[in-house]
Amino acid sequence: MDKQPCVYILASKRNGTLYTGATSNLIKRVWEHKSNVVQGFTSKYGVHRLVWYELHEDMASAIQREKAIKHWKRAWKIRVIEEKNPQWRDLYPGLL
Repeated sequence: MDKQPCVYILASKRNGTLYTGATSNLIKRVWEHKSNVVQGFTSKYGVHRLVWYELHEDMASAIQREKAIKHWKRAWKIRVIEEKNPQWRDLYPGLL
């Protein structure tokens, strides 16, 4: 899972604040969010729980999907999370 383009959604808690991003290294990027390495939205609002991710063949498609998801209604994001992760578990430990 080291270098695999993907889109991900982080949450502060169940039905909490959501953040959508894209990366080529999900483990590293989520660790950066959890560790507050980069100051910004996720560190300010405590958005550290990986609740959903989707793998892509290349970064171009991951970025395109990220941009689409960022324009979705909140209810659509919650639905996609709950389809794969109804308990809103933190999926990060399963990546290690």
